[in-house]
Amino acid sequence: MDPFTYQGLPSRVVFGAGSISHLEREIDLLGARRAIVLSTPEQREQAEVFAARLGSRAVGVFSKAVMHVPVETAQAARDYAAKLGADCAVAIGGGSTTGLGKAIALTSSLPILAVPTTYAGSEMTPVYGLTEGGLKKTGRDLRVLPKTVIYDPELTLSLPASISVTSGINAIAHAAEGLYAQDANPITALMAEEGIRALGAGIGRVVSRLDDLDARADCLYGAWLCGAVLGSVGMALHHKLCHTLGGTFNLPHAETHTIVLPHALAYNREAAPLAMQRIARALGASDAAQGVFDLARDNGAPTALKDIGMKESDIGVALDIALKTPYWNPRPLERAALRTLLEAAYEGRRPD
Repeated sequence: MDPFTYQGLPSRVVFGAGSISHLEREIDLLGARRAIVLSTPEQREQAEVFAARLGSRAVGVFSKAVMHVPVETAQAARDYAAKLGADCAVAIGGGSTTGLGKAIALTSSLPILAVPTTYAGSEMTPVYGLTEGGLKKTGRDLRVLPKTVIYDPELTLSLPASISVTSGINAIAHAAEGLYAQDANPITALMAEEGIRALGAGIGRVVSRLDDLDARADCLYGAWLCGAVLGSVGMALHHKLCHTLGGTFNLPHAETHTIVLPHALAYNREAAPLAMQRIARALGASDAAQGVFDLARDNGAPTALKDIGMKESDIGVALDIALKTPYWNPRPLERAALRTLLEAAYEGRRPD
């Protein structure tokens, strides 16, 4: 076995149906007394319910989380937390809300307690992203890693099938790239394959029956593992493209990951054959790229960038940005091949 380095990340996970009942206990274990509750505008009502439940432990609700964390929103949330003297942030929702909590923690070291209601997996990573002037910049900092994560599948029962599928494949992307990351290792590889397997098996069951609590638990379990992989190793071409498309053109985050992933895998197929074998095996498919594409298509997810708001003229712009500050990738980045990748994703073609 080749030498490797594995960095475990410090986080506490409370998992299981009904585990939100431990919210007050977990706030107390953090030593917090003045929590702010974060959410998107659409989830404000749920956030207010949680704040009411916390009683004197909560000092306010900030419900302006949006995709890709614009710096203006991040600053408004930081100012709000400072004004109220908050000593903890409870982030309820998906990647947008968790990302906002991370933006607050980045400058204040405020501990985050994450309560995921999607399968994004970002709650398990020290990766943050901020968008300014149409450019999304990412970084890593242990200050933004949530201290505690409560995974309660009951809180995902209202998540529509469409979002369940795309947020799940978004999480699969974290593990898939983790398998061929520059600093990949046998430990994260085990987590990645198991996470992809759990999500691949759970997504279709959720779509078939939205109230299948076991299927939703499998998806949360998979998201946990896939997120933990991303938290421990680096990113490659797929994430660079999605950060570019999302930050520059404000395309929906999970849908963008869902559409781009099969094509990024096809691009790297020959350069990372062992990783592709593990992805395909986890999905019960003969090919990793086609397996991910079929998982999306067969469960009603979008498969073409043109269907989620991208213009054909944006391809060249995205290509220039992605090549200007590239992430490491197992296959060298070639302009002509990348254009072919983006064109295939734009049209929604099944990878060859």
